[in-house]
Formats: sequence, C-alpha cells, structure tokens
Amino acid sequence: MKTFLVSRTDAIGDVVLTLPVCGQLKRLFPGCRVVLIGRTYTQAVAEACPQVDAFINVDELLKMPPNAQIALLRAEEAAAIIHVFPNKALARLARQAGIAVRIGTRNRWFHWLTCNRLVALSRRHSPLHEAQLNLQLLRPLGAPKANLPLAEVATLSNLQPAEPLGGNFRQLLQTRKAGQLNVILHPSSRGSAREWGLDHFGSLAQLLHQAGHRVFITGTAADGEMLRPWLTAHAAALTADLTGQLSLPQLLAFIHASDGLVAASTGPLHLAAALGRHALGIYPPLRPTDPGRWAPLGPHAEYIVFDRPNCTDCRTQPAACTCVRAIQPAQVLARISGWQPLAISAS
Repeated sequence: MKTFLVSRTDAIGDVVLTLPVCGQLKRLFPGCRVVLIGRTYTQAVAEACPQVDAFINVDELLKMPPNAQIALLRAEEAAAIIHVFPNKALARLARQAGIAVRIGTRNRWFHWLTCNRLVALSRRHSPLHEAQLNLQLLRPLGAPKANLPLAEVATLSNLQPAEPLGGNFRQLLQTRKAGQLNVILHPSSRGSAREWGLDHFGSLAQLLHQAGHRVFITGTAADGEMLRPWLTAHAAALTADLTGQLSLPQLLAFIHASDGLVAASTGPLHLAAALGRHALGIYPPLRPTDPGRWAPLGPHAEYIVFDRPNCTDCRTQPAACTCVRAIQPAQVLARISGWQPLAISAS
C-alpha cells in the first residue's frame, strides 16, 4: 500500500481546498494511504475528511530534535510528498528523509535544492480556481493534464464531523419551526478576505429575523470581544451568539447540523461548502481574491460578487472595498430565501 504525504501548512480554507488532492490520490492509487501535514488548528479538518488517513502536526514536528524529525518522516515510508504550500523546513526534511518523489513548484528557489519533480505553476496570474491549481501538482504522479471542471473537483472530497454535536447546541437547532432556516452568519474574516461590513451583516440579521428565520453568530473568542457592541445592538434578531463557544470539531458539527452559512471568503465558508450545507460567499471582483480563484466548492455552494470588472479603487484601498460594500443585504436575503431547509444530520 503506497503512502503519500500532502503538505498544506497554512489556513483552514486553504486546507479545505487542498482536500481534492487527497481524493484524487485515492482515485489514482486505489487503496493508498494519504497523510496530511498541517498546522495544529487544522487537524480537526483532516480528521473530518474521509480521504485523509492520518495527520502530521507540523508545529509539533518542528519542535523535535532534527534526527527525530527525519525519523518521523522516514517512518511513514512515503512514496511521495506533495508540497502544496511551500515550506522550506519541510522541503529540506523530506529530502533528508529520503522520500523518493518530492514534488514542488518551480518558482520557489529552495524547491530546486530539495525537490526532484518540479511543476511550473503560477498561482497569482492563473485563471484557475485554487483547488484546480493544487491538483496540477499531481501531474508528476500521472494525473491527467487537462484541468478537471469545478463540479468534478468538488466531488473529490467531503467532510463529515468527527464528533457529535453537543446536546445544548443540537437543541438550539432542533427547535425550529416548519419552513424556518437555521442560518449562520460569520461576520469577521480576521483579515483573510475583503470585509462586507458589520452594518450589512446587522441589516441581514434583522431581515432574516423578520422573515422568520433563526440567526446564529460564530467566530473566535477574540471576534466575540470585538463584536460585543454589535452583538448587543442586534440581540433581538439573533437566536444565539456562539462566538468563542465552539471548538473547531464542534464548529464542524454545528455547521453540519444547520442549513447554511454566510461569510466572506473565510475558512468557515469553505467548511460549510465541503460539509454539503448551503454556503453563500460574498466576494469582490478583483483578482486574485475573486470567486474565480476562491469560490466555495460543494453541492450547495454559491457566491455573490459585484459586477464591476477591473476595479482599481479597491486595489489601492482594500480596507474600504466599495465593490464588496455595494452588495446589499436585500440581495443576500433573496439568495437565502431560495434555500431549502436541509435535514439535520444524525451525528
């Protein structure tokens, strides 16, 4: 049984869009073992993905003595390592561990010293989606050269919560009435995307409440502190403020048991899409942050983008992105109104 290491040592959304690489490896090499190398905070994503057989925590790995680092990688007896996200330390370790096939991009100088399969890949100027770009790194292993359509890419991975949703949180979702939607709003991107604005999210919460739907707010504990005045101002429209209350495994379970989520291009948006929930992303038209590169992938994933190509104002002042701000809460409500309530999972 062949083992493949897939290295993606950055954020949650990036890891979710790398999971199709794991699924494609399973297609190319039936019965193979896939090990994801990632950061501590992404381990729950790996554990929720059936296409991932094991996880190596790079934060813990790099704390080990050098000989122990090499020994750990050697113990995997990997046929290949795919450096989806360039990491100089891991690239060096993979070479020292004697992994036979080491795949990286040509545009990182240290890959010329550490990898023996180099792929010409330019992300910034490519018209392809991030997940399609990731799959190009499998070409040295015999993957098709033709780019898979996004609908097919989306089928290469899925997420299933690794632990059941806590009773109190499950009860929150199960008390809805017929026709009601359990909608999660994730207002803060923590700088990972163009912000839609708290005023717009507040208006959307009010509109959803008036339409009879139930609104839940998610985010980290730090998000909760930052949002406190906003949460207080909109308390009457909110079913529950869950900021700081959900671990990542519980966030996965909560999203999976809800109907859908609205956010900018953030990790939770991509989690919702991969979990098979409604996932509505709010995007600017400016490459490379537009949905052409970062759209959520899943059976109920969609996005709204303001139709203003070649926007230069937002490039010079990203903190005041007028293209994202031009998307109105009523437009978002209209999209959500077309959602069908999804069955609450039994997990």
